[in-house]
Amino acid sequence: MPRMNVESFNLDHRAVTAPYIRVADVKHLPGGDTLTKYDIRFTQPNVTHLDMPAVHSIEHLVAELIRNHSEAVIDFSPMGCQTGFYLLLAEEPNVSSVATLLEATFTDLLSATEVPAANEVQCGWGANHSLSAAQEAVQAMLNERASWEIVEGAKEATQ
Repeated sequence: MPRMNVESFNLDHRAVTAPYIRVADVKHLPGGDTLTKYDIRFTQPNVTHLDMPAVHSIEHLVAELIRNHSEAVIDFSPMGCQTGFYLLLAEEPNVSSVATLLEATFTDLLSATEVPAANEVQCGWGANHSLSAAQEAVQAMLNERASWEIVEGAKEATQ
């Protein structure tokens, strides 16, 4: 297959084993800053996915809570395939550090009693949320914490 401009389109999604955290891209900007994009994969691609209310609520919760733990957060956004999220940080790549950051954020999420900004004033589809589904998905991810830094098949899949 021809090389594509979008990094994830060059990843053989059949070759990786979720859940994992992997560096998806690193950009060194002209001003000297570094942006690192992480692939935070919750579910096995093309096998299972997260339901949209869970995705939407995880997005809101993590986007809000992660900033309590890091000043480097630029963005946390869902993958259209509903298997995970992208985390964009203004710092050099460090998967172990990101795993620790996510573990702290996910622990906070499990204690949440509501989804922030889940209303029609602050959200484009405020009714499409599920705190319980988000907490269930995050708990499942946390249960696999030991495997987050093991990304089987990713190197071979992007070459």
